[in-house]
Order: sequence, then structure tokens, then C-alpha cells
Amino acid sequence: MSPLTEIIHRWDGRGLAAIFGLDPRRRVVRLLPWISRSADGPLYPLLAALLLAVDPPAGRQFLLAGLFAFALELFAYRWVKLAVKRSRPFETLPHIACRRRPSDRFSFPSGHTAAAFVMAGLLSRFCPPLAPVAGLWAAAVGVSRVYLGVHFPSDIVGGMVLGTLSAACGITAAAML
Repeated sequence: MSPLTEIIHRWDGRGLAAIFGLDPRRRVVRLLPWISRSADGPLYPLLAALLLAVDPPAGRQFLLAGLFAFALELFAYRWVKLAVKRSRPFETLPHIACRRRPSDRFSFPSGHTAAAFVMAGLLSRFCPPLAPVAGLWAAAVGVSRVYLGVHFPSDIVGGMVLGTLSAACGITAAAML
């Protein structure tokens, strides 16, 4: 194992233990499965429709940027997952249970986190007052995925990077049209 891999592995282990070990009786922890579910995708078109109704020019740009960004994110997410083939924490660590069945087999990167960061990036660009809330929500989605036992912290970082870059590319593509 390379020194960088060892550092990431240690960091993943510490982060996973801290987040997975959160007290399930705490109110905020009880919200984590719902926060994860909020990033499943059905709410995204509703946000686009709402913005289209409130501010049609911004809504059109938001929708166009979102189509580009999500297409790129989904393609890259699937390609990287199949290239890396990282097992999920609950499959490799005996003390980690699966609290919610994942939609696919591999762990890296987190698709829920990537999609949440695409949406946070789009909302930050087209609805700047929502930027802090969108950013906190996207980060909470990442934490929720670790808490559910389906991702390592580095999977979340990978999803954050993928989502942020995809949003930036989508915004740039939409501006060029």
C-alpha cells in the first residue's frame, strides 16, 4: 500500500467510526436517513419548475445548466465507479452495518453526494441567497451516506469534487448557448 493510500485509509477509518458511531437517539441523527433520501433525485425537477415559474429567464438557464451538469455527473459517476470498484464499508468492515441498501454495488464516488453538490452549485449560481443552505444540505447528504454505512468519507470527498466540477461545467455550457 502506498503512503498516500495508507493516509487515506486511516482518515477513512477515523471519519467512518466518528460518523457511523453517532448516537441514533439524537434528533439531528434521526434526520440523516431523510436527508439522504432528499438527494435521491425527484426533488430536483421540482426545484427547476419552481424557478421557471418564479423567474423564467433564470429558470431556463438553471434548467439548461442542470441538464448539462447532471448528464456529465451521471456519466462520470458511473465510469469512475466501474473503474475503481471500491467495496462498500458494510461489506469490508465487520463493525459497520448497512442502514440503507445502496442502489448499486460500488462505493467510490458517492453519487448522492455528487448530485447534491451539483444542485448546491446550481442553486448558488442562480439563487445566491440559497447558497449557504444548499451547501449545508449537500454536506449533510454526504455525512448521511457515511452514517448509513454505504460510503467511506473519501467517497464523499470524491462526490463533492465530481458534483462541484459538473455544476461548474453545466453553468459554463449553459452560458455559452
